[in-house]
Amino acid sequence: MPTTEQPAQVSLRRIYPVGPEKVWRAWTDPQALSQWFGPGAASLTKAEIDLRVGGQYHLAFAGPDGGLNQLTGVYQEVAPFTRLVFTWAWHSTPERQSRVSIDLTPVAEGTELRFVHDRFVDEQARINHERGWALFFSSLDRYFSGGSR
Repeated sequence: MPTTEQPAQVSLRRIYPVGPEKVWRAWTDPQALSQWFGPGAASLTKAEIDLRVGGQYHLAFAGPDGGLNQLTGVYQEVAPFTRLVFTWAWHSTPERQSRVSIDLTPVAEGTELRFVHDRFVDEQARINHERGWALFFSSLDRYFSGGSR
């Protein structure tokens, strides 16, 4: 009997001590995004967001080497405070489009965030993104550790 393999993905789960609207804002408001989005110290230099199904975003941030990284994508699902799904493509390789899904659920401790990045072109792309997201989520964790966001 043939087996079907799970597509390669990066999957993370976090619980933040704030309401879903604050976690939502961290991902969708350019001002909030600029406070954490980047590998280490927030380094976002551009955040254009058209938050609607079919709307596009364009983000630019400084990488650890000081080089500029640019991302673009299209919002596929926008359910405020609950679910956000968007495509993800680096400016340098726009044909290598993947997908990010974020689900927010209220829990007693605050908000549970479930993050999945999938549809990678190959395993090396998944590995590279897994490394990157670990850094980005460290920044997001620090952003919410202030408690007042």
